[in-house]
Amino acid sequence: MPLPHPPKCLVSACLIGLCTRYDGRSKPDSACRQRLSGYHWVPVCPEQLGGLPTPRPAAVLVDGDGHGVLDGTARVIDRNGNEVTACFVRGATMVLEIARAQRIPLALLKAGSPSCGLDPLPGVTAALLQRHGIEIIPF
Repeated sequence: MPLPHPPKCLVSACLIGLCTRYDGRSKPDSACRQRLSGYHWVPVCPEQLGGLPTPRPAAVLVDGDGHGVLDGTARVIDRNGNEVTACFVRGATMVLEIARAQRIPLALLKAGSPSCGLDPLPGVTAALLQRHGIEIIPF
């Protein structure tokens, strides 16, 4: 009898120790790693998938949250004043495509990120995944 496949989840790459953050560092989180136990996990960095380099200037949501970015009423601007909205939307779309292709219902995402965060405002990727019924747990 074949062994059952473990459930799948997405995880922000920086949370598992990959140096994908805007500053070229990682933000390993032991609680996140513990939560990943028993899952087949897929690390993602929406900002890298969207074409942004690492390191890169920090970015913020302007005039709204990730839902506003997806709706075209808000933007993402980096600390140098460059608009990077298209990169954030492209990266979020790629993360959603990965989730759909792998039938992944859960994402463990980096809190406070303009891509992955939920608080104080949902980031672009978090908003898109929410819209498609994917559960998000912030770390």
